[in-house]
Amino acid sequence: MLYIVPTPIGNLEDFTFRGLRILKEVDLILVENYKTSKKLLNFYNIKTNVNKYHIYNEHKIIPYIIKKIKKGKKLALISNAGTPSISDPGFLLIKSCIQASITIECLPGPTAFVPALVCSGMSTNEFIFIGFLPKKKRKIKLENLSKENKTIILYESPHRLLQTLNEMKYFFGSERNIVVCKEISKYFQNISRGNIEKMILYYQNSKKILGEYTLIIEKNFEK
Repeated sequence: MLYIVPTPIGNLEDFTFRGLRILKEVDLILVENYKTSKKLLNFYNIKTNVNKYHIYNEHKIIPYIIKKIKKGKKLALISNAGTPSISDPGFLLIKSCIQASITIECLPGPTAFVPALVCSGMSTNEFIFIGFLPKKKRKIKLENLSKENKTIILYESPHRLLQTLNEMKYFFGSERNIVVCKEISKYFQNISRGNIEKMILYYQNSKKILGEYTLIIEKNFEK
């Protein structure tokens, strides 16, 4: 059995009783980063052994993981925050376990884009989640998204936020409405609303751009 266990994206109290129980009961927890996961594990007094699983070692460690599970061990996968495989490592391991006829169980839990979308006030009937924009062919992706008639959700890092907003201004136009959500559920959570031009001016005047960002972009209303 492999459990996929979502972990809090900010406030450590945003954790389920079931997730807590599973992390205490499994034989091994696969973590993306020791230092980050240690805060959660210590907070809940979880003493289970851990092993690293991230994008740089997954090809090497997956056979070891499969072998342990085949021997009857129960493992849990967590990422630094949120639900594994949603813009975090996990897809390749899950796919490999399915191919090896190993049971996968994913618990429901935190992911940043859902509360950001709900708080945005934009249409939730239909939306498209992109995650992080690709490094290659970014402009082609943005041009295609500018024509999308669904609410658009992106993740962005602090050092690329202004670049992305300026690129969006070119393809979406300065008047397209956008909601920029910073540090969802964390102490410095902030939600800024306005058109793209307003958001560019806001962050240009910011002393420092820090934290993790979720962008909710208004759909294209043109038919």
